[in-house]
Amino acid sequence: MTKRHLLMTGPMMRMVMEQLDAAYEVHRLWEADDADAMIGEISDKIEAIAVGPHTPVDDPLMSRLPNLKIVSNFGVGYDTVDAKWAGAHGIYVTNTPDVLTEEVADTTLGLLLMTVRQLSESERHLRAGRWETEGPFPLTKASLRDRRIGIVGLGRIGKAIARRLDAFRVPVVYHGRSEQADVPYGYYANLVDMARDVDILLSVAPGGPATTHMINAEILDALGPDGILINVGRGSVVDEKALVEALKTGKILSAGLDVFENEPHVPAELMEMEHVVLLPHVGSASVHTRNQMGQLCVDNLKSYFETGKPLTPVVETPLRD
Repeated sequence: MTKRHLLMTGPMMRMVMEQLDAAYEVHRLWEADDADAMIGEISDKIEAIAVGPHTPVDDPLMSRLPNLKIVSNFGVGYDTVDAKWAGAHGIYVTNTPDVLTEEVADTTLGLLLMTVRQLSESERHLRAGRWETEGPFPLTKASLRDRRIGIVGLGRIGKAIARRLDAFRVPVVYHGRSEQADVPYGYYANLVDMARDVDILLSVAPGGPATTHMINAEILDALGPDGILINVGRGSVVDEKALVEALKTGKILSAGLDVFENEPHVPAELMEMEHVVLLPHVGSASVHTRNQMGQLCVDNLKSYFETGKPLTPVVETPLRD
């Protein structure tokens, strides 16, 4: 039986690549000496694209593939895929929601505690022998006690984080595009107002033009000198230069970041700040969760080619009859 042709834009998990190699004729774009020439040679054959994180799939690429039917994205975020263009041209885009929700929420609580209680800094104090030579680590300025958290983006992951904060007895409010009737948390239509009223701003917002630099100097000023920023959504949501300036000048107290504007590059100014916690985008990075994400990426392709419908299409490309 003739295999369908699939374009893979960059390296993916071994278990994903092995399954796709077995089921499809896979063309590895990143291995081509001349990617443009390769696309020209195979453009009429490609029916699917498998894409990993941080690899752009835009309309100049998709428009060259007249028989493209589906783009399977590894990850819940798909801001590197022009889903709006795809939807307008009858192409499905899928992502991998739900299977990573609890893992990212767990990581977020860990990052939050590390930042608020300066746990990374205190561990470095111990490992450097300073506990023995200089005495106990200083009392932390911040605590989760008597603090209020404002979540930016109360989607699946945001709700899972909020449930955990309920157990910590930490009050939660949220900001998003619209108020949700089925949640018990207070809603702010204006992000500046929420930043002014909370002590910790926790962003789970997706990337893309609509959210680029949503958290800027004005928001950080409103958060104030005792405020803490946590970002586990997308690095592009935060104006990194404004954040560095706010941290350097004491406009906010601290930050805990799992995502950055130009990954894997992290600004040297952030690296030099002892009280800031930096993680290398590990929100969903467990073997268990990444395997589930990878399998869903494969299963979306399999489902489409067997039934004509993928399992988890994004909102811009809803299921069609």
